Amino acid sequence: MTYRATTDDFQFLFDHIIGYDDIAATELFAEAPGDMATAVLTEAGKMCEDKLAPSHRDGDLTPAVLENGVVRTSPGFADAYAAIAEGGWVGMAADPEYGGMGLPLTLQTAVNDMMSAANLSLQLCPLMTQGQIEALEHHASDELKALYLPKLISGEWAGTMNLTEAQAGSDVGALTSKAVDNGDGTYAVSGQKIFISWGDNDITENVCHLVLARLPDGAAGTKGISLFLVPKFIPDADGNPGEKNDLRVVSLEHKMGLHGSPTAVMSFEGAKGWMIGEPHKGMAAMFTMMNNARLGVGVQGLGAGEGAYQKALAYAQERKQGRTPLGENGTGMIIDFADVRRMLTQMRCELFAARAMALSLSKAIDMATATGDESWKARAALLTPIVKAYGTETGILASHLGVQVHGGMGFIEETGAAQYCRDVRVTAIYEGTNGIQAMDLVGRKMMDGGEAAFRLLDEIEAQAEGARAQFPNMSEAVWSAAEDLRESVEWMVEQGDMQDRFAGAVPFLMGFARVLGAHMHLKAAIAEGGKGARTELARFHINRLLPEHVAQFAQARAGAAGLYALSPEDLAS
Repeated sequence: MTYRATTDDFQFLFDHIIGYDDIAATELFAEAPGDMATAVLTEAGKMCEDKLAPSHRDGDLTPAVLENGVVRTSPGFADAYAAIAEGGWVGMAADPEYGGMGLPLTLQTAVNDMMSAANLSLQLCPLMTQGQIEALEHHASDELKALYLPKLISGEWAGTMNLTEAQAGSDVGALTSKAVDNGDGTYAVSGQKIFISWGDNDITENVCHLVLARLPDGAAGTKGISLFLVPKFIPDADGNPGEKNDLRVVSLEHKMGLHGSPTAVMSFEGAKGWMIGEPHKGMAAMFTMMNNARLGVGVQGLGAGEGAYQKALAYAQERKQGRTPLGENGTGMIIDFADVRRMLTQMRCELFAARAMALSLSKAIDMATATGDESWKARAALLTPIVKAYGTETGILASHLGVQVHGGMGFIEETGAAQYCRDVRVTAIYEGTNGIQAMDLVGRKMMDGGEAAFRLLDEIEAQAEGARAQFPNMSEAVWSAAEDLRESVEWMVEQGDMQDRFAGAVPFLMGFARVLGAHMHLKAAIAEGGKGARTELARFHINRLLPEHVAQFAQARAGAAGLYALSPEDLAS
């Protein structure tokens, strides 16, 4: 299968769904008008098709390996990564002062989406670097910025994020890694970290680790954690990789998927590091990178889903299986069967909705950065857990349906359909499981009493009201679903016991996404004028998928008592 970049979809979304012109109208992004955005999408699309996609399968068939302490990456990855770095795609949203393009995050999100569809294992490398760039821009000293940012932005050096330890998974505060002041502005960092994506490689000159560790006087829990930049090679006086630091890759994980992405167990053995931000404020600095990564991982999910969709669509158009119901009016291939059409159409609908949400979040971040407006900051905060969770669940669903469209051949590794399932599955787990995202949505993101959610719902209902004359049935369905969501938000903010919120957090988030997706599809139908493929996709989404919100919100408001009615012994009996 040949991957086709979805540049037309992005152009439609920019022009008609998210309003890219609002971003370009700000002073900060005035030099990134719509025609430039189109040119960027076109060039990135070509790069993904020509350079990244050809090595996608190689990453699965010939995984990264650890040889004599050195990670060897999959065939073709070095050349593909060079195309990413040389094209400036790593630092496209980074500060121009240090060599970045200074483009909107919205454009970077679109490019990351296409790279994820073309080669998810490889795209994870620049994604981690992009998160580190943002963390350093916000929290590092001027000296560290001047030394590290140009190399990271150019792609010559890569960045990683080191949070997790064997005894401290989602409970980051339980970490035991320590840092001791060397008395010269550096720290000796010691400890072992697990699940470190792209913990080492042979395609960049240096690997720069952001490591969470505790100073001797650090308090217990997350409040006593500091953040350190620990390079694989300590830069010399000229800023080039010099002496090898006291860190090593212990092993690479044998994983379900993402075989081309080396996931390392890292050991820091008194390694020299530099503090980022203030002592004991490491989590705040790291969250800058984590929030960036949550958007990026949501986009990874839908990007992988796009790859699975394109593969399934191609197969359905070339696979003949008995007599098809459309006879002479059909293609004669399995795409003529109603159930195959159902699966393909759902994949297309879900991917459009997830992509629209990811770009809406990116726009909110760009507008908050450009204007400082608190309402944009609140919108970004609200959408972050939804985009991460729904984007990754969409990728998992699309890859699952992709295997089903292939039938028995989908279960045969030779076709490559199963790779998407295996690769994308972890996206619902890393950078905060989707359950954690949902709890964040009903917890921290509802600390405003639901105000940010209500503002978004007002926009959804206003659009639905305005479209009643053109689309009476779809508009009524969207308006009614938005009211159901409003009632569920009200229920959530009324619950004093957080366990009652958490018990229904996941169905609440997915129901929220259903309503948001319907809103995006209705907007697309309006923009198209009511006739065309996007209008039919909107009808499918609103008539067939949106009704799921009723059951989702019923679960969301069920409370926690029923979950604890069965004891562990009951569950085991």
